[in-house]
Order: sequence, then structure tokens, then C-alpha cells
Amino acid sequence: MATDQYHEPVELLSEKTLDITRVIKSVMEEFEAVDWYNQRMDATKDEEVRALLKHNRDEEMEHLAMGIEWLRRQIPELDEELRDNLFKEGPIGHHDEATDDAAIKSLNIGKMKR
Repeated sequence: MATDQYHEPVELLSEKTLDITRVIKSVMEEFEAVDWYNQRMDATKDEEVRALLKHNRDEEMEHLAMGIEWLRRQIPELDEELRDNLFKEGPIGHHDEATDDAAIKSLNIGKMKR
């Protein structure tokens, strides 16, 4: 097992954490592949090559979506964030300030934030 991707001793990590790390790494690789295919699609002048690359890129998108879905099912906090932030209208990153302030106060870190 490659240990260079872990920040803590592997023997201290649960099987669930190891699997989450595996899937996160795979999703990162899928995003990288999507980027590479996008660049190649832009660079080629051959429409047949572009169509082939698009097909390959779209398969990578399917793989990364499957990985994100698996992670969502494993990490309740990620599930909550995805539900709160995806497929919404309006500015990206707009959160309910009242909820954010309440969470900060409950952690007694308000002075650190401000």
C-alpha cells in the first residue's frame, strides 16, 4: 500500500478512512482526466478526434460523479453540504448568515472569526 498519500500513520487509520482516501484520490484523478480531455478537445482541429475525446471525457465525468456519490453516502457532513450548495439558483457561496453565526457562537469561536 502506498503510504505517501496519508498524513497519519496508516496503522492508525480505520478501513473506512482508507476507503474514503482511495475514493477521494480516484475522484481527483477523474477531475484531472476531464481537464486533460478538455484541453485536448480545444487543441485539436480534427472534429472526429474532438468527438472521440469528448466521449472519453464524458465517461470520466460519470466516474467522478459515481465517486462523489459514494463519498456523499459515507460522510454525512458532505451530504449536508452538497444538499445545501448544489443545484441552487443565485450566487455561488451565498449562505444563510444567521445559521453561520449561530454555529460560530455555539463553538465559542466568534472572536476568532471577527
